[in-house]
Amino acid sequence: MRFKTSVRNIQTFSKLTASLSSLGKVAWVRLDDDAVRFTIIPETGTQVWASLSIESIFEDYTIQSAAPNNTINLELPLPPLHRALKSAINATSASIRLTKKDGVPVLSLTIITNTMSSGNGANGFLNGANSDPFGDNAFREEALDANMRDRETVVTQDIPIRVLTAVSVEGIHEPRVREPDAHIILPSLIQLKAISDRFTKLAMATTTATKSGNSSAAAPKLELAANMHGSLKLRIATDSLNISSVWTGLTNPELDPGQIEDGELENLPSAKLKAAGPDAWSTVRIDGRDWGKVLSVGRLGGRVIACFANEHALILYVYLSNYDDGADESVLTYYISSFSV
Repeated sequence: MRFKTSVRNIQTFSKLTASLSSLGKVAWVRLDDDAVRFTIIPETGTQVWASLSIESIFEDYTIQSAAPNNTINLELPLPPLHRALKSAINATSASIRLTKKDGVPVLSLTIITNTMSSGNGANGFLNGANSDPFGDNAFREEALDANMRDRETVVTQDIPIRVLTAVSVEGIHEPRVREPDAHIILPSLIQLKAISDRFTKLAMATTTATKSGNSSAAAPKLELAANMHGSLKLRIATDSLNISSVWTGLTNPELDPGQIEDGELENLPSAKLKAAGPDAWSTVRIDGRDWGKVLSVGRLGGRVIACFANEHALILYVYLSNYDDGADESVLTYYISSFSV
């Protein structure tokens, strides 16, 4: 079993692990000849199924195992990986390999940085004997320091992991969700997160005030709704608070008829919701704090399509920009269950 690769885009990889680690501390990572997959399935909260093209984060990618498609399954702690990648942001290069240290499997991240060093100390450029700092002789010409050279620093950080058997993960599958009632391209996630976090904080403040001394009250539930006429609505309601924000002029992406089993678009729930007019909404209720963590993926940029299954679930598809034109698309899929009223 072998795995070794150079990290092509350290910043993107670091942002990805930061976003994922906010939702779960441990990820199932599946590596093979075709893609890199991260899966997070917490006991409660949002599930994440990320499929990344190899070219989006890696290069000089080498993988070998006895499994079909050279598949390797790992259980990987995300916080140590993120800390290691953060330390590599300004590195000249970084590489990762699967190895063992004292019999324990680890992902070994090797970081190389180059800094300029000089054999001579700084002597200053001003001629101290001249009292006039702007005189003709104020600046002394000096020879180029021939001792200036690149100094290479190599740092290796080992992240303990578990290598999983194929049998142990073969029963793990993405959630099955019915056809959505609405699908819409979300506005800027950074803007949406700012408003969502503000709504959540306001609701928590009013809830805590009304429940004297109960600071451990459950997180407020945000109400998120979309129609098939380009509108998105965010609302929070408590006994003492009821506020909402509405976005209009958004895009409802067209579905590909080839992806529909019977090929009849007019029979889909989204087509029926569209025919019902702009006052017809598909609504979900989600945990405000969990939603804020999900929206941290906005730091990666990319296009985000939200699919609403009314009163059932919200599915986000985050499409990351390709590093190379023509490369396979990288997609992060978030499954968020809706709370009942």
